Amino acid sequence: MTDATRTISAARLHEHGKPLVIESVTLPEPGPGEVVVALEFAGVNPIDRYIAEGRVPTGGSLPRTLGGEAAGTVGGRHVLVAGGGLGAGRDGVWAQAAVVPEGAVISLPDGVAARDAAAIGIAGLTAFKVVRELGRVSAEDRVLVLGASGGVGSMIVSLAAAAGATVWGQTGSPGKVGSIEAQGAQHVVVAGPEELTEALSDLQPTVTFDPLGGAFVAPSIEALAVRGRLVSFGTSAGADVQLNMQTLYRKMISVLGYAGLQLEPRERRAGLQAAIGALQDGSLRVQIDEVLALEQVNEALQRIVERRVQGKLLLALGG
Repeated sequence: MTDATRTISAARLHEHGKPLVIESVTLPEPGPGEVVVALEFAGVNPIDRYIAEGRVPTGGSLPRTLGGEAAGTVGGRHVLVAGGGLGAGRDGVWAQAAVVPEGAVISLPDGVAARDAAAIGIAGLTAFKVVRELGRVSAEDRVLVLGASGGVGSMIVSLAAAAGATVWGQTGSPGKVGSIEAQGAQHVVVAGPEELTEALSDLQPTVTFDPLGGAFVAPSIEALAVRGRLVSFGTSAGADVQLNMQTLYRKMISVLGYAGLQLEPRERRAGLQAAIGALQDGSLRVQIDEVLALEQVNEALQRIVERRVQGKLLLALGG
C-alpha cells in the first residue's frame, strides 16, 4: 500500500450510543504478525450494535473503527477477515482497508465469492457450529428454526436442509415467508410465542434453534419431542425466561448454549475454515438482503434494531 493510499475512509465510534462518523484516518504501519487488507465487503451484525451502544464491554479505546467481519484481498488473494478482537478490542473492518492480525485472515478457495464470505465471519460461524456440533442435525431430525429470516437463522435453515432434515422456520412477519422457503424450509410458521405450541403440533421438533429467548422458550420446550434438543444462541426477545421444569426433565430435554465470544482462537479459525468449506459445497447458503454504502452504516444498524432485515446486510467498502 503506497503513502497515497494510507489515508482511508472508516466508520468510527466516538461515543457509545451516538451515530458512527465516517471520517478519514491514516492506517498505522503493520506490526509483527499483522497484515494490511484491502477491504471489499463487510457484514453488519447485532453484536456490532451492542458494541456501538456500549452494551458489550470490549476494552477498546475510542474513537475506534467498528466491524468484526469482512472480505478483501492481501497480495492479490481473496481472504475472509474475522476474529482477533476486530471492532471490539482494536480497530475493525468497516473501512476501505485495515491492519489486522494474521490469525484473523483466512484465504478463500476458488468458487467462493468475497461478497458471500463477508457474511459468514460471525453469522456463518454461529450457524455452522450450532447445526453441526451442538445440534448434530441429521436426516432423521425434525428441525425448528426460530427467527428463521435473520442472518444466522437463514443460514441454519440451509445447513439443516442440506443435512436432509425436515426443516420448519418461524417468523413473526408474513412478508418474510418466501425468503425462508428459498433457503430450504419445507414449511414456515407465522406465529408469536402464544401460538407457537399449537402451530408446531404436527412437527414435534427433535431440535429447535433459538436466537430469541424470552417468551419463546417455554412453548419451544412444550413443542419439543422426547429427548429433544434446544440450542440457544441469543435473547433478542428477552433474557428472562419462565418455564415448567417438569416438562423439561420429564421429556429429557437437552438445553445447549452457544456463545461465539467464548471460542478460543484456534477453535474459531477451524470453525471458519469449515464454514468456508460448507459455503463452497453449497450446504451453507448466504442470503443477502442488501449491500449498502459505507456512508449508510447508521441506517444499517437501525434496520437491525427495527428487524427490517431478511438475511444479511453488507457494506460496500470500495477497497
